[in-house]
Amino acid sequence: MGEAALARFGADYAQHRAAEGRDYSGEALASLPYLKTGAFAEQWRIRARTFDAFMRRVVRPLAAARGQPLRVLDLGAGNGWLSYRLALEGHSSVALDIRDDVVDGLGAVAPLMRRVPNQIQPIRASFEDVPLASTSVDIAVFNASLHYALDLAAALGEAARVVRPGGCIAILDSPFYRREQDGLAMVAEKKAQAGQRFGERAESLLALPFIEFLTRERLAAASGTPGLTWRRRRVLYPLSYELRSLKARLRGKRTPSRFDLWTASRP
Repeated sequence: MGEAALARFGADYAQHRAAEGRDYSGEALASLPYLKTGAFAEQWRIRARTFDAFMRRVVRPLAAARGQPLRVLDLGAGNGWLSYRLALEGHSSVALDIRDDVVDGLGAVAPLMRRVPNQIQPIRASFEDVPLASTSVDIAVFNASLHYALDLAAALGEAARVVRPGGCIAILDSPFYRREQDGLAMVAEKKAQAGQRFGERAESLLALPFIEFLTRERLAAASGTPGLTWRRRRVLYPLSYELRSLKARLRGKRTPSRFDLWTASRP
């Protein structure tokens, strides 16, 4: 990834996120993912369901099995809300992101770090080149972020490398499609609507070759070398979300993505 393209993407993405109203601060930031008001409250209600499933099905059972607090690699940490939530339960986190802006990049993490001293370590780096020692964390979690990977196999390989045996790699809130063609249709729609959606920032925001979406087949194909076998843990979302596929079929549109929780144990 060229540094110039990355820098331009980061700057323009931060401006886009700020224009959307995603620059949370104060108690709003500390309340994530349980945000009750605002334009994105419904999206956060969905993400809160995934997070709750992650804590209930992955973090707490592993902490009980280890008999001690966990060290977690928060991949795509953004403003650090997930790392903060983990810290509130006594765990420590490495909050990794390629963005360090103060909108919702690592530059926004400082207020949360002051609330939980010495429990969150921010690191600016990519998924494909994680600057941590091998077998140094208990969980590596892609936090609404794996679809921003440039090389899926490399990202999963790095996650598997840094997780201790018996630990877990988890995927939260990345778009999964049952069929490759539905994901490709989503990408085509995004490109067709880029000017309307992103304005003058469209070119830079679409310049980097992110993988954009996942399928079970894509995940399996990229997981052979690290030896990961994935399990989908279905999350029960609000009814409006669960009805999306039915509504799409009735309207003759492509099948929408799902989030859910996906996990793989480290051999």
